Amino acid sequence: MIWPVIGVLAGVIIGFKCPYTFPSWASSYVAVAILAFADTVLGGIVAILEGKFDKIVFISGFIINAVLAAFIVWLGEQLNIELLIAAIVMFGSRVFQNFANIRRFLFNKHEKKEKI
Repeated sequence: MIWPVIGVLAGVIIGFKCPYTFPSWASSYVAVAILAFADTVLGGIVAILEGKFDKIVFISGFIINAVLAAFIVWLGEQLNIELLIAAIVMFGSRVFQNFANIRRFLFNKHEKKEKI
């Protein structure tokens, strides 16, 4: 459980210490990629808490979510349709759902200790 937290903290620290400005054409890709990565990482944390974590599933989900996010944004640009909004809603709702699952797991774990 500690390694995902260390990885996120390291990423945040590196991001602040080595700022990089993306070109304007890539901003929508980066925004959706961040949401896709957050969804994958939080999903991995949920899997760890539930005892169902699998490295292969996590890594493949990480890659597939990134490719799917980029494809959705690219397709929207090609069709001149705001598919970016659909991707943000989809990945954003999954991020909130994963947070809810983590919170629920932690509260249920705390309640079980009190009952014993």
